Parts: sequence; structure tokens; C-alpha cells
Amino acid sequence: ILYAGTGEQQNRQSTSWGNGMYKSTDQGESWRSIGLEKTYHIGRVIIHPRNSKIVYVAALGNLWKESAERGVYKTIDGGKSWEKVLFINEMTGVVDLAIDKNDPNTVYAATYQRMRKAWGFNGGGSGSGIYKTTDGGKSWNELTDGLPPGDKGRIGLAASRTRSNIIYATIEHADSSGFYRSGNGGRSWERMNKLNPRPMYYSHIFVDPNNDDIVYMLATEFYRTEDKGKTFYQMPTRPTYDVGVHSDHHTIWINPSNSNHFFLAGDAGLHESWDYGKSYNRLNNIPIGQFYGIGVDMEVPYNVYGGMQDNHSWMGPSATRHWLGILADDWKQVGFGDGMYQQPAPNSSILYNATQNGNIIRVDRKTGNMQGLKPFPADPDEKYRFDWVTPLMISKQSPKRIYLGGNRLFISNDGGLSWDRTKDLTTATNRDSLLIMGVSGADTKISRNDGTSSYGEIISIAESPLWHKILWVGTDDGNVQVSRDGGNHWKETSENIFGLPSYSYVSRVLASQRGRGSAYVTFDRHREGDWNPYVYRTDDYGQTWIKLTKGLPSGSVNVILEHPDNSEVLFLGTEHALFVSVNSGEKWVKFNSNLPTTLYDDMIIHPRDKDLVVGTHGRSFWVLDDMTPLAEWSESLDKPVHVYSIRPTTLFHYWKDTSYRGQEEWTGPNPDYGAIISFIVNSNESQAVIEIKRRNKTIRTYQLSVSPGVINRFVWDLKHPPPPFIENNKET
Repeated sequence: ILYAGTGEQQNRQSTSWGNGMYKSTDQGESWRSIGLEKTYHIGRVIIHPRNSKIVYVAALGNLWKESAERGVYKTIDGGKSWEKVLFINEMTGVVDLAIDKNDPNTVYAATYQRMRKAWGFNGGGSGSGIYKTTDGGKSWNELTDGLPPGDKGRIGLAASRTRSNIIYATIEHADSSGFYRSGNGGRSWERMNKLNPRPMYYSHIFVDPNNDDIVYMLATEFYRTEDKGKTFYQMPTRPTYDVGVHSDHHTIWINPSNSNHFFLAGDAGLHESWDYGKSYNRLNNIPIGQFYGIGVDMEVPYNVYGGMQDNHSWMGPSATRHWLGILADDWKQVGFGDGMYQQPAPNSSILYNATQNGNIIRVDRKTGNMQGLKPFPADPDEKYRFDWVTPLMISKQSPKRIYLGGNRLFISNDGGLSWDRTKDLTTATNRDSLLIMGVSGADTKISRNDGTSSYGEIISIAESPLWHKILWVGTDDGNVQVSRDGGNHWKETSENIFGLPSYSYVSRVLASQRGRGSAYVTFDRHREGDWNPYVYRTDDYGQTWIKLTKGLPSGSVNVILEHPDNSEVLFLGTEHALFVSVNSGEKWVKFNSNLPTTLYDDMIIHPRDKDLVVGTHGRSFWVLDDMTPLAEWSESLDKPVHVYSIRPTTLFHYWKDTSYRGQEEWTGPNPDYGAIISFIVNSNESQAVIEIKRRNKTIRTYQLSVSPGVINRFVWDLKHPPPPFIENNKET
């Protein structure tokens, strides 16, 4: 029996939310929802060691808005019903729990008051603290003796498995942050060490199951103490750069039968050690990459580019001739830091990629040469503002023209060697004057604005495909600006969107092929606790806008894309799904395929192959082959049978150029080999016959089952019939 709590606990600007608790009774093969849908972020789930029907849940609650759905929840019937057994207030949830394995009625809870907005973060308050129950949650007492007074931030907990009353905590505090220990069940505490790196994002501690003097602290680095916290030393995870384990660690599982054996997980995935952390085996076979931005080139087969959260920028082939598929070895690192938007220059080996906070790098993919191109102000007293995920775009009409978004739009006409800049296109609001939980940014003392580099920046850039001087930008403080003269003059248009609240975060602007004045804009208001989708279109340069959300469920919208061959076909990436419209956004339907339920951050249709390439924040890359049928959808509906255009296909043989690799290696599947034949049957027929002809001569015939009214696909493997078999001078 497994229980899973959904929703990230790490408080970042990119934090995703969940929808409560799930349960599996078949070792994870299938899951079902068991409630607590509006808790949004769950910090910890602990199961009674002797009764799997008794479960405690640490519900952090909404990160962006006050709510009552937070605290400690308990079930005694395996999730059929829940009782809230600890609640502090509507701004304070519970981030961590620890249970006494010897007396499971004794539970410790770390309460956490925090809130994030688009402009910043307040990571503490009077609601944060440590509570204890000895009667299974019926009553709770706050533990204070020896702990820092006043407002506290995030707290991490860990209890000894072998001895009751030994409990450890990391506590975030303006003056007394550090590592604390209690040897009497929390009645009193002693500050053992000042160490507590970036508690808003980490605060993860784990006690060795076989020796409670040994505690691991996970943060940017990996620490261990063997003397109850008096001294910590940094584990040697990286003997040299890029050798060993990537930094930023979030959880660990220690084998209770062998403390030398553990699994370490963090921003770089999962690693295993059998020698107490001296060496590691990287388990790089789980497709859980988080991509902020993606790109494609025009090679054959084309390459896919992606910028990963805290894991550099990468390029890899969309298809290979390996018989195994697309291997990890086929991918090449092309950037550093947190990878963001990726823009390969056409007909060139040059790649422009962005990293966090406005850093832009010019990379020669052949030589590996890299050159930084970030613009800086001439006046040392002036500061440019760049978002964590800085938008970067190459002009489709002039490959030397590059756009980079900060508080101004930066335009280069020489490949980034020099920059022109526009005026400040944001509201230029001083975020220190804005309130979070009733406290101004200037007065915030705990984790002030951690995870939000600055405020008042361009989030998205669009150039009209019809005229390069028509430019659009959207900002994190709600502006939607349009220029008709290449950036010299601008008009703010969001004020013309009826019913849109001010300062709504613009997630994407898209200039349309419909006409020079046409564009789409999407807004993401989840940072205000608003889960509604916001999608709009203008056909008059923003003077008027129409809302396009029919068919969309609750949930924020991240990206919108127009099919290059048909402006009526749109794709929409949301927090949890991918949607498509074939009527210019008048109605949306969920893209029903094998796509995962995850956050869709970026997508592009390959200009030649028409594949839809999708970058997700949690499930890596996905490619949907040949979206031509959707572009031709409207012309196929009034025909009894219609075969969509078939793209050219290359005949080749797969190469067995690698031998046995065990079961550990992950491979991505190659596209189906052969010619993709897509068709629709607008009748009740359930069978179809496909004939492949060459010069009016039928060379192959196939009979297959079909589904009426939808796109059917068949892949011809390019093979002709086998030669006839001659036996006893007779053809058989």
C-alpha cells in the first residue's frame, strides 16, 4: 500500500500545485484520489508503523492565498475520511511531520507561515513553530523552551528511529537560524549548530536509522554530523567539477539494514551509494527533466534543444539510426546553469541560449566556443531587471536580429555583439511597497523575496510573422505592449481587456498569421490564488480583445502556439495538460494521447516536419509526429473518407552499433519507421483497406480496423512484397 501527497513544498517561483492525496494498493501500478484536493501543497505523509489505515498528512495549503485547507490531517480508514487535527490560521500550514516509531501516538508537527506573490516572498511569521501530540492528534502543545522567540520561517524535523524523545530540527529565524536538538521529547531544545543553508528551499534533515547521533542535512551541499550536530562536514559529492553528484539535494532514503547504502535525490535526479557516500551510481533512467524553454534546428533528423532547471542546456536528435532508440549518449551539453530559452540560428552552427537572470550565451556547436552577450547599462547607477526565465528570440525574418527581454526590450542586429534598448515597458512598481501577509517587502525579515530575482520584467516576446517591425511584449506586472515601428514607440493594451484584474502576470504573447494586428495573450494568475484560465485574442493591435476559454478547465495557462500552416489551429499548454483548438480558440479540447499529466512550459511545431515538440516541467521532452492532419482538419469533415497530406519519408536501415548495456540505460523511442498515413472516415465503417500504389500498380494492401470521426494513423514500413518462393519449378 502506497500513499502520495501532491504539490511541491519548496516555495519557488516555479512551484507547481497538486490536488490532494492518492493511494495505490497494487505497488504503484494504479492510483486513485482519496481527497484533500484543496490543500494544494503537501509537505509530508507519515503512516502508522503498525496500522497502514492510519495516516497523517502535513498540508501546507495554498502558497499564494489565505485558505482554511491546511494543517495536519489524519485518517483512520485508509483515506475514506479525513479529520483536521491541527490548524493554526489561514496563512499557516504544516510543512513537516515526525513520528515516534516506538510510540506512534506521539507525533511532531512543524507549522509554517509563508506566502508568495508574483513580486516576492515572505517566508515567516508568528504561526511557524513546533507542535507535539501524545494522543494521536486529539490535543497538541507548542514546544518553545530553547527555541528562538518571535517570527520563525521554515522548520525541518527528524526523529530517532531507535530511541524515543530524541528529535532534531532545523529552524529558520532572523537571528537564531540553525540546527537544534532535544533529548527529552521536545520539552527543551539546544542549538547545536548555526548551519541551515537556504531554509526556504531546503530544511531537509534525516537521522541515520541505526545511529541517532548521525544526521544528514540536505541543501545546496550534502552535510553529515556524527556528533549530534556539534560539527557538520560536507560530503565529498563532487571531487572535481561535473564529476560526482550535482548540487541541490532534497531527500534521502537510508537502508535501515545497512547505513552504507542510500539513495540521494535532488535537482539532478537520483543517485545511489553503497559506500557511505564515497562514490555514487547515477540512475539516469527516469524521464523527469524540467525544461523551461525549447528549440529545434533544421538538420536531418532535426535536433531538439532544451534548457533544464538547474541542469544546463542540452541538444539531442529527434531520431537516430540506433536500433535501441535515442540514447542518453546522443545528447550533448551546450550551456550551463539553469538553462532557459534555446534559439539555434538558421543555416548556422550558432546557438543562442539563455541562463537565469538575463545571461545570454552565443555557442558554436561545432567548436564549443562560448561568448557571453548580456547587455549592461552604461550608467553604473542604472540597473536592468531580468526575470529568472529571461525570454530570448531570434527574428524569423532576419537571423542576425535577436530580442532579449528585461525591464526594457533589448534588440541586437549583429548577433548580440551590440544592443539597442527600448524604454522601460513595465509598470516599474517598487515591490518593496507591496504587502505580503500584511508586511511590506522592505520590512520582510525572513527569506525576503527568495526565489524572485526582481519584479517588473518582460516575460514573453513576439514578432509578427507578417511584418518584423510589429512587436509584442508581455510583462510580469500585467502590461501587454505593442509596437508597429520596430520598438521605437509602444502602446500598452492590457487596459482594453474587459474584466482582467490589474497586474496580471503575462505568461505568453503570440503574434498571429491572421493579420498584422492579430495576436494572442495568456495570463497566469495562480500567484494571486486565481486558478481560472485567461486566453485572449485581438485583431486590431490590442484596441479590443475577445476571451477564448470555452472548454478549458480550472488551471493556469503557460503557453499558446499557432500551427504554421493554418492559423485556426492552436495549441495550449497549461499547468496539467495540453489542449487544441481547430477554430481559432473558440472551443478547446484536451489533446487525448499518451501525454502525461504535468506542467507544459514550452512548445514548438517544427517548420519542416510539422512535429509538435513539447517541453514539460517534470516529464522531459515529448514529440507528437506530424501535425499536418490538424492543419487540414476543416477540409476533411465533409468527405466520407479523406487521406491527409503525407510528408516525405527516408528509407534507411537501423544500425546495431551498440551492444548489451543491461537494464539500467534509459532510451527514448525513435519515431515509427516508415511513411505516416493519416486519414479520417466520416461514416460508421469499422474496417478500411489501404492500397499502396506505384505508377498505378498496387504493391501492398492492408486491411485494418478504424475509428470513425477521428484521425486514424497507419505507418507503412516502406517494404514491397517479398519475392515469390519457387518450389519444384512452381511459384508458390
